[in-house]
Amino acid sequence: MATTVFLPAILAKLADAKQLQAPGETVGAVVNDVATRFPDLGERLRDSKGEPYPFVTFYLNDEDIRFHGGFAATVRDGDELTVVPSIAGG
Repeated sequence: MATTVFLPAILAKLADAKQLQAPGETVGAVVNDVATRFPDLGERLRDSKGEPYPFVTFYLNDEDIRFHGGFAATVRDGDELTVVPSIAGG
């Protein structure tokens, strides 16, 4: 099972790619795979307990995972996971 993970420019530099392919049956498993391969990126995606940061939003096929089980949300082959960190400014 492979999911395409799309990263914004600020995070893409940590993986040296704007998109990655990652296996897993849940969003958490996909994020774990990415975090294992790219530890610096992993630190920006989840906290020390392996939970998503509140300021990083994950969209699975354009749906916010917070409304579909969070990291327990099921993924299927060909799904797309988009990572959107909050940006502060003023």
